[in-house]
Amino acid sequence: MLKSWKLKEVVLMSVLAVVFAVVYLLFVHVGNIWAGFIGPIAYEWIFGIWFIVSIICMYIIRKPGAAVLSETVAAAIEVMIGNAVGPRLILSGLIQGLGAEAAFAATGYKRFNTWVLILAGVGSAVFSFAFGFLVSGYAALSPTYLALMFGLRVISGALIAGLGGKWVSDGLLAMGALRGYAISRDKPKREQKVTVQHGR
Repeated sequence: MLKSWKLKEVVLMSVLAVVFAVVYLLFVHVGNIWAGFIGPIAYEWIFGIWFIVSIICMYIIRKPGAAVLSETVAAAIEVMIGNAVGPRLILSGLIQGLGAEAAFAATGYKRFNTWVLILAGVGSAVFSFAFGFLVSGYAALSPTYLALMFGLRVISGALIAGLGGKWVSDGLLAMGALRGYAISRDKPKREQKVTVQHGR
């Protein structure tokens, strides 16, 4: 899978995985605090944050495996730095990454527009919810509560992971931090469009 990757792409994926492993663990504590006030459904509002590295890496690198690898590595690092869930979290990360990967694979890894990124966030939400249903006892909850959980997770995946991932990546691109990566091929198109619109 990594044979076609450049060394700098592997390095970037690894760096982003480390950074977001820390972010992920931080948001576990944020969720724990919020859950103390409104119950377990608090996590659903912010669930999209735990998918975001898969969208960012794929949007930047644009090669098969970027979503699933980055999410799995981030989950493994999160376990190593102290997530109490343990090794099962790595499997969770793999499944979430596969959900995002599926959206990009469906386009043949050729489309990376806003709607595809949103769909990737939704894919992660759907895959993670199915996994949670199997291993976390969701079946014991009422159908109404389950529907609310699922709806909130899908929205969170679309907005936080999909749109949020695009916003972070575009910000890094605008700062010049992503020169030489696949995402930078979009920049001339945007600049050309601006030139046409404002030209005489």
